[in-house]
Amino acid sequence: MIKLKINWLYLLPLSFFFTACGEETASNKNEATSEVEKIVPILKTAPVAHDSDDPAIWVNYDEPEASLILGTDKEVGGGLMVFNLKGDLLDSLSVTGLFYPNNVDVQQGVRLSDSLTMDIAVVTEREKNRIRIFSLPDMKAIDQGGIPVFVKVCLHDRRPMGVSLYKDQKGNCSAIVSRKEGPTKDYLEQWALNFDSTQQIQATLLRSFGEFSGGEGEIEAILVDDEYGFVYYSDEAYGVRKYHADPEKGNTEILTFGKEGFAEDREGIALWPLSDTSGWIIVSNQQDLSFNVYNRNEPHEMITNWKLSTVETDGCDLYQGYLNSTFPEGVFVAMSEDSTFHFYDLKQLNTKPQ
Repeated sequence: MIKLKINWLYLLPLSFFFTACGEETASNKNEATSEVEKIVPILKTAPVAHDSDDPAIWVNYDEPEASLILGTDKEVGGGLMVFNLKGDLLDSLSVTGLFYPNNVDVQQGVRLSDSLTMDIAVVTEREKNRIRIFSLPDMKAIDQGGIPVFVKVCLHDRRPMGVSLYKDQKGNCSAIVSRKEGPTKDYLEQWALNFDSTQQIQATLLRSFGEFSGGEGEIEAILVDDEYGFVYYSDEAYGVRKYHADPEKGNTEILTFGKEGFAEDREGIALWPLSDTSGWIIVSNQQDLSFNVYNRNEPHEMITNWKLSTVETDGCDLYQGYLNSTFPEGVFVAMSEDSTFHFYDLKQLNTKPQ
């Protein structure tokens, strides 16, 4: 029998070559799979001048094709930008020169007096410690230059960030506002909105409420489910907290969900109301570059995770219903870190749970 003496030193480079090739192939395969999983938007806007942050959708029910997408350009000197459904910036409607516009929300059919209802957009102007209110679709200011918020707290804690509008069954509207920094209790404020004798909106403080976990996070994203009468907000490093939207029902937290399943921050929140009794709550899993989807009904279990093409989304919004041939079932709009807003046809999100 002939025995072969093998010098393993000569084989080590060859072994390393095959191992490295194998690792590279596996890595490329994982990257390719990841790319395949990402859903690409129907369109995205051109970058805004500074920093895109939060969108809101206004629906023209008489002419859905003329509906508008509003989005904040977050910086001193930024603005509340208005886009059509093609993603084109509408300069004639956009409001510029604001002092750090942070978040925006839209409410339609708001009862502002006994004889007047109106569609409105409310945006937080962070470095002026106030909210701004505009009529829709003409984007005319109706707030006497701005409404101060958090007026009874120290100046350092006054800067507003998030905003969401609650409309009750009578059509009365209130703005729920969060701030950049705040205490572990009463982090948010809720302001009733009504017209005064000059046809400008005045605001009355209804309550301070809302727990905060403290630490490194903050509270920015807020969602109000008008149909169910609940408000949700992202305690970024902790979970999604739930309260009654009607102040008369108390300030006690109902529950917290979304404590797990996030890389880091919980950010923008949107509602997909499939019917009066079902739907999903969508929460940006910011550093995971994805969205966690939860059941609208308690206990709000997580259903699935969407991997879209947006990067580190702060804000998002959703409308279900026909808009045009591009968005026949509705649109999901999300901010992306490259200063753009991405528009998704709801048909694309057929990874939605069954």
